[in-house]
Amino acid sequence: MIKRAFDIVVSIILLFVLIVPLALIALLVKATSAGPAIHWSRRVGLKNNLFLMPKFRSMFIHAPQIATHLISDSENFITPVGRVLRKTSLDELPQLFSVLRGDMSLVGPRPALFNQDDLIALRTKYGVEKLRPGVTGWAQVNGRDELPIAQKVEYDREYLEKGDLLLDFKILVLTVFRVLQSKGIKH
Repeated sequence: MIKRAFDIVVSIILLFVLIVPLALIALLVKATSAGPAIHWSRRVGLKNNLFLMPKFRSMFIHAPQIATHLISDSENFITPVGRVLRKTSLDELPQLFSVLRGDMSLVGPRPALFNQDDLIALRTKYGVEKLRPGVTGWAQVNGRDELPIAQKVEYDREYLEKGDLLLDFKILVLTVFRVLQSKGIKH
């Protein structure tokens, strides 16, 4: 209950503080490539239920709906503005609305794409599906895109076992530092 209250309060504050940058990013995405500013991605959430997760669109609208690291020529699908959004993780900011809605938490395992069967199966095997997915998480601050699936799930499992509000604070602070360093981001 405390975690949910924390998520709501922090998300409202962040959305209030970031309203102008959010609007500017949306305009920039719309002005530089065809399609909507927000991309709604089908993701696996709490108890393996599907939900639609918003992100600022960083890829052209004809990009395949699979994990970016699985696209052999992914650089050809990422928009010029999308490169900056991904490198700075600004594409993730609309997920604050998912936190308010209750589909996500500020901290938890990153929501899998609907077709990442290997990741979903491994998380389910270890009970990680009991956690609300997060905008950031323990795996993100410990390697993000550089981690193989088994290692990501091990970090998710560790968070399931040891997670508390203090660890959430640590992860949020580490996230800011990782983003500023562009650490662990491949695409």
